[in-house]
Amino acid sequence: MDERLDRQAEISVLSGLQFQGDVAVVPVTRDPSRTPIPASGVPVVRGQDQANTRLRVETGPAFFTPDRSGRALVLGLLTVEESATAYLAHPEHAFTGIAPGTYELRRQREQAGQVRLVAD
Repeated sequence: MDERLDRQAEISVLSGLQFQGDVAVVPVTRDPSRTPIPASGVPVVRGQDQANTRLRVETGPAFFTPDRSGRALVLGLLTVEESATAYLAHPEHAFTGIAPGTYELRRQREQAGQVRLVAD
């Protein structure tokens, strides 16, 4: 975690569409994930030299299943149980709080001469 970040800042917890860097948290209506997130968290995107690693860490029961369907922009399915809060962490963007519900974590892409993933 970047030492310049305020450790006392309040983290908003949202249940709607949200973005952190090049990762989108998209509410979905699907069967929930049932793969528990370990206490150490789960890496969902790794940047060059590990500098842009996002980790899924949680308080209370939360679940994440990486997407294995081959859809390039879908990272996986996240389910946050009632009374829990999940956090998407990034060493440069701090934390994003995620309220109970089921979400797809997705990469963003842009078109600038050619379609490409958003550079973070």
